Formats: sequence, structure tokens, C-alpha cells
Amino acid sequence: FAPLKCADRILFMPDLISYLLTGEMVCEYTDASTSQILNPVTRKFESALLAAAGVLPSLLSDPVMSGTQVGMLTESISLETGVGKLPVIAVAGHDTASAIAAVPADNPHFAYLSSGTWSLMGIEVEQPIINEETYRMNFTNEGGIEGTTRFLKNITGMWLLEQCRKEWEHHGNTYTYPQLVEMAQLAVPFVSLVNPDDSLFANPKSMTKAIASYCEQTRQPIPQTHAQFIRCIFESLALRYKEVLEMLRNVAPFPISKLHVIGGGSRNRLLNQFTANAIGILVIAGPSEATAIGNGLVQAKAAGLVADRWEMRKIIAASVNLETFTPEDNTLWEEAYIKYQSTILKKIL
Repeated sequence: FAPLKCADRILFMPDLISYLLTGEMVCEYTDASTSQILNPVTRKFESALLAAAGVLPSLLSDPVMSGTQVGMLTESISLETGVGKLPVIAVAGHDTASAIAAVPADNPHFAYLSSGTWSLMGIEVEQPIINEETYRMNFTNEGGIEGTTRFLKNITGMWLLEQCRKEWEHHGNTYTYPQLVEMAQLAVPFVSLVNPDDSLFANPKSMTKAIASYCEQTRQPIPQTHAQFIRCIFESLALRYKEVLEMLRNVAPFPISKLHVIGGGSRNRLLNQFTANAIGILVIAGPSEATAIGNGLVQAKAAGLVADRWEMRKIIAASVNLETFTPEDNTLWEEAYIKYQSTILKKIL
């Protein structure tokens, strides 16, 4: 690779922005941890992997923790902006790490769901969890604030619905989000269920046809109306969340008592209720702008205004409107989960 031969240093994108602001180079831990070349135990880059990729170890700096001061704004930027010589902080550079920093939990016994086009479900732990079972279940260990580990799994989120909406808009049917929710509420429950992470839904030309194909292959009724497609997607997501939460419970070093839903999907009250029904524990929704809030509070911690992530979370819990969803219709959702699992088995067979 010609660029590597000429390179003096490799910077991840958040660190590049910090460099442009300060002239100082650092490597922030949370973003570096998603590179696949950082050892989650030693928190250092693996020289053997770098060598295999043809990258000199000298091109990468040892990671620094989020909240580290990178430097001060350069003279030229200070003059141009008129803000003076301000410190620049290496925040949790990975957006999910900033979002998890903003989970308004009051104790460590929680799971989180960062909900949007794609969802990420996991727990916050002091040490990585690496064994044959976590490998088989395809969980990852990524960096969090204060040197914690975000043990999590990627899940397809609202991607299915967003792709359906594009199709419907192309054919002249435009729905607001409240309309979509209302349509789902009026549809008959548990008629058709899909595994949102099935390869059929990765990037199909037609999402509605992909859902129809899945239902046909698993011998279920094919959704006929837009409302039926929406209901199918919402229920299937909630049941997939239950499936992944059960995986987490099998390896978590503590009992999980609550699920915190953050990000844009936290505003979907119907899906939040479905999720609570499916998983059988409280769901706490909010904040929706978790990444921005977590970013700001890491800077506040660096300035000495808060002591640690737990004080940050207390501030968030007292400042943001949160909504709690209590499980309902437990028997119905347990029966639906059995049906959901059977559809996955039929698809495999």
C-alpha cells in the first residue's frame, strides 16, 4: 500500500479532528477498540496482526482513555473563531461508546439497547468476556469510558421498516411515524414473524418481497397490508431482542434487572412496550440524543465538574424525561417467542 509507505502516523477519524484542532496526536481508546487490532485485555495494539497487515507498530500510538486532554486550540483557530485558547478533550470517540456513557442507570445490573437503523444490545463490564460461547454467539468486546468494556452484539434495527417505507413512498404512500405506529396497533398480533438478522434482509432490492419470501419459506401467512408488515417488523424486533438478552444472561457476571433503550428508537413507544412484554423486565426509554449527551458529559468530567460515570448518569436521569415500560401479556409473548424460534428452525431446515 503506497500510502502506508509514506505515512508517518495513522489516526482514527476522531483523533484526526483533534489533531486538526490542536496539532497534537493521540489515539483514543473507544474508537481504537473497534479496529479489530486492539487486544481487549492488554488494551494495546497486537503487533502480530499489524505485521500481517503490513503496518509498522510505530504508526500507531498507545491508546489514551476518553476524557484525556489532547491539547489546546491552535493559535490560528483561536483567532479565527474568537473563542480563545480552549482545551480539546478526547471524548469517547466511538459514537456508541458516548451513547452508553449516557445510559441513566443507577446500578451496574443493566443491559442497554442502542436503538436506531441498527441496534446494539449489550452490558457494561470491567473486563472483557472472551470464551468459546461468546465467540459462537458473535459478541464483541469494545472499549467504554473509564476503561470499561462494552460487551455487545449488533442487531438489525429499524432498517427493515425504513426500507419498506422507501418502497411505499415510491408507490405514492407516505406515512408519518405516528401513522406507522397506529397502523401496527390496529393489526392482528403474531400472524407472521421473521428473524430480523436473517441474510434475506441484509440489502434486498425489495424489503417487502424479502419479508414475504421469509414467511413463505417458513410456512407462515404472508403480510398483505402495510399495517401487517409493520406489525410483523415490530413484533419480530422485540422477540429478537429477547433472544439476544437471553444470550447475554447466559454469560453476564451479574443478573440483568433492567433494559435501557437509548437513541432515536427510544421514542418508539409501541416497540418499547413490545420489548418489555417480550423480555419480561422493565424497559427504561431515553435519552434519544444519547451520543451527544455522553460526549458533553465526558468533557464535563475532564473539566472536573463530575466525578465519574455514575455521577454523570445521575445528572442525566434527573435532567431527561425518561419513560418506563412494564411487561404485559406475558403468556401471549412467551407463546409468540416459541413461534418465533420455530420459524428460525424452519428457515434453517
